[in-house]
Amino acid sequence: MIRVDFAKLRILVVDDNAHMRRIVRTLLHGYGSREVYEAEDGAAGLEMFTTHLPDIIIVDWAMPIFDGVELTRMIRRPDSGMNPYVPIIMLTGHSEKSRVIRARDAGVTEFLCKPISAKALHQRLLNCVLNPRPFIKTRDYFGPDRRRSISTTYNGPERRTKDDAYVQDAAQLRLRESVVS
Repeated sequence: MIRVDFAKLRILVVDDNAHMRRIVRTLLHGYGSREVYEAEDGAAGLEMFTTHLPDIIIVDWAMPIFDGVELTRMIRRPDSGMNPYVPIIMLTGHSEKSRVIRARDAGVTEFLCKPISAKALHQRLLNCVLNPRPFIKTRDYFGPDRRRSISTTYNGPERRTKDDAYVQDAAQLRLRESVVS
């Protein structure tokens, strides 16, 4: 049986609601996480990201200064000097299909709707660690592969071209190796 040692993970929770941050922190501590950092808006989240170098980020959509989608775009810029490969879980009350697509297109790794359950959050965290998604670099996108399954017969307008590149970062593999037993 595969076990994830959550005590070895550094997790950043970015949400403007102090009550929601406390709920998420309590759940994370229940899984065994000890290094849980919190930020109350996108700007503070970006600062905490560069300071603490978290292994996973949990971010809300609607926040002051800049929102979770803007924060994700800033982190996903490969030329930013930060770790653009960090898994990002969008935890939000906005579950409309258009918002899920916008989050995915910004580079969010996993999407989770409020109200959350302990099981759903745990599953998203496990997905980030045990099944790291390959990254795609195209002319206008850099982030986790937006497709959950690959179809060799798809010929539509969103078909990948020869110019699209899969990018695998060794940090994703090291994260898995460091916490899985």
